[in-house]
Amino acid sequence: MPRKARLPSPKNALPSGRANNFFWNTLSIYIMTTVIKQDDLIQSIADAIQFISYYHPADYIQHLARAYEREQSAAAKDAIAQILTNSRMCAEGRRPICQDTGIVNVFLKVGMDVRFELSCTLQEACDEGVRRGYLDPDNKLRASVLADPIFDRKNTKDNTPCILHVELVPGNTVDVQVASKGGGSENKSKFAMLNPSDSIVDWVLKTVPLMGAGWCPPGMLGIGVGGTAEKAMLMAKQSLMEDIDMYELLARGPQNKLEELRIELYEKVNALGIGAQGLGGLTTVLDIKINTYPTHAASKPIAMIPNCAATRHVHFVLDGSGVANLTPPSLSDWPDVHWAPDYNASKQVNLDTLTKEEVASWKPGQTLLLNGKMLTGRDAAHKRIQDMLAKGEPLPVDFTNRVIYYVGPVDPVREEVVGPAGPTTATRMDKFTDMMLEKTGLIAMIGKAERGPVAIESIKNHRSAYLMAVGGSAYLVSKAIRGAKVVGFEDLGMEAIYEFDVKDMPVTVAVDSSGTSVHTTGPREWQAKIGIIPVPA
Repeated sequence: MPRKARLPSPKNALPSGRANNFFWNTLSIYIMTTVIKQDDLIQSIADAIQFISYYHPADYIQHLARAYEREQSAAAKDAIAQILTNSRMCAEGRRPICQDTGIVNVFLKVGMDVRFELSCTLQEACDEGVRRGYLDPDNKLRASVLADPIFDRKNTKDNTPCILHVELVPGNTVDVQVASKGGGSENKSKFAMLNPSDSIVDWVLKTVPLMGAGWCPPGMLGIGVGGTAEKAMLMAKQSLMEDIDMYELLARGPQNKLEELRIELYEKVNALGIGAQGLGGLTTVLDIKINTYPTHAASKPIAMIPNCAATRHVHFVLDGSGVANLTPPSLSDWPDVHWAPDYNASKQVNLDTLTKEEVASWKPGQTLLLNGKMLTGRDAAHKRIQDMLAKGEPLPVDFTNRVIYYVGPVDPVREEVVGPAGPTTATRMDKFTDMMLEKTGLIAMIGKAERGPVAIESIKNHRSAYLMAVGGSAYLVSKAIRGAKVVGFEDLGMEAIYEFDVKDMPVTVAVDSSGTSVHTTGPREWQAKIGIIPVPA
């Protein structure tokens, strides 16, 4: 709230003339100035980070529920059911929706009549909010930020720094948007400098399939067109902070050319048949947002950034009255969807007695329930294994006839054996796949989304298999983990090698021993069924 001014005492003579005008102008500014205290800003950001870690925005839940109702693909419907069930569990248990609790983006629109009472820089204040939010002992979040992106790549341990954007605007409040952006979706960001005559629709339809499913659809696409390269990227990111309203837009109809373009892109992207988790289905995107800005006559910059199934952002306003008050969604916003293992349709697998022959018998699209002990490992662990093998050094664990899960879990709290532990994008491990299958005795892998041609060829050559767990269901997956311990590379933190003891962990055979990938066959089948975009011969 505006700070109250102390008016001059009647005993004191007021200035006259030019000095009098200066006095009253200064007093007017002083009266209208809003003072934002340092701890109010810090605590508001910390609270926002905790809030978005376990609450989906209500608009996302409502649109995903509609997608679930209309979905005809059994595999996609099952994936959406897991995401919805996970979302409600997180809201009730106040634990992260996804194990990747993101890199924090803070957008501040600072009113010109605002004054900050800070003993540090604005960046440092926002970083302290991030630090408090991520280290909260009741819901400690995974630290994923590395201080040096090129060389040492050492974890900062508190997920700082955040990415801060500040805009000066008229007014006496601070408008704040806080978002946590996961690496899986951020890595699928795309940018192009189109020719002025090039079609935006054609570029989007060509580009979306190249993104694969590592961004965890169904989600949202943010598009920025115009300005310069960096402006287009910023607009695309900012558009993801907007409410999902495609259902309402379709109901009332478009009112301008931009809304017409949004609808056209929404319908045509979904007609690609990519579907939930890339398994093939009716819904790939829940909404598409487009922001524009004037640009050079020779240019048509375009950026596209996806938001994943762990859509996390919140908006609030600081007016000087204290810490922001965040209102959680009502549990009635969630549909009556409660995923549970289907013991009739799924095959139970004992990992402790698993053989190469059994792995080779699995069929594409088959659902499995895994039981027993598996190992984990992701980017940093695979790189270290590669270096150790090259030097002839012994590995800290024997991978013979074992299954590896690509995951970096959240630390446990209270009675948990492990925190949320959903899969990470498998394609980042593609270049290590042949090494692992050839030199370590590994017989199968679990991750998120599709595998690339190099990995598929190696899987085929070694008669191995790749299993897919649903991204966006990390807390649900963690409930299948009955034991967890670090068995190698403890210094890597969340990227260490764990041994998980699981019971009925749900996965789908995504690439079988013959090299057939459901991320190829599924979308192709559903693109043909939808029948809007011809399937290439």
